Amino acid sequence: MTERVEAEKLSNHTATKVWSVHEFCRRHRLCDEEERRLTLLFGAFATSRELLHNAKRAPKWR
Repeated sequence: MTERVEAEKLSNHTATKVWSVHEFCRRHRLCDEEERRLTLLFGAFATSRELLHNAKRAPKWR
């Protein structure tokens, strides 16, 4: 079933968190090599979803 939606009735208030790759890596304690990899992949800024799904972090064993 198809439904027609008027453009004027759509909300433009979609909030997407955009992070600095450097700030994201600092907050999530990622190594410099991982920060370089993410910077090459996305540039200086990326959405939180992109960063979370693409960040690799070594497990911390006790």
